[in-house]
Amino acid sequence: MNYYESKDLARFAEVGKFRKELMDKFFDYYGEATGTDGALTKREKALIGLAIAHFKQCPYCIEAYTSQCLENGSNPDQMTEAIHVASSLAAGMILVHGVQMQNVLMKHDAM
Repeated sequence: MNYYESKDLARFAEVGKFRKELMDKFFDYYGEATGTDGALTKREKALIGLAIAHFKQCPYCIEAYTSQCLENGSNPDQMTEAIHVASSLAAGMILVHGVQMQNVLMKHDAM
């Protein structure tokens, strides 16, 4: 048995078993934010979702947003580029914190 089971994605709504009104609010917000065209198209939103899913390493989201990307007209090149954008941002987020390391090095006269 795997920790993440693809079939569990279909059970997501069950999280609202005990406070259904909160889960309903989440689904309303989620649907409005991701499931409709606005300033961004659903295709663009799905690509953002795919990139974030990889950044946060959520297998359920990766599965869901890969499907959403395809359903909304994205192609594998666009999807791959989106995850490379997320990867490069993640690397930059790590590297920019090197300034904090340098601040400590300066305090210790190690520079």
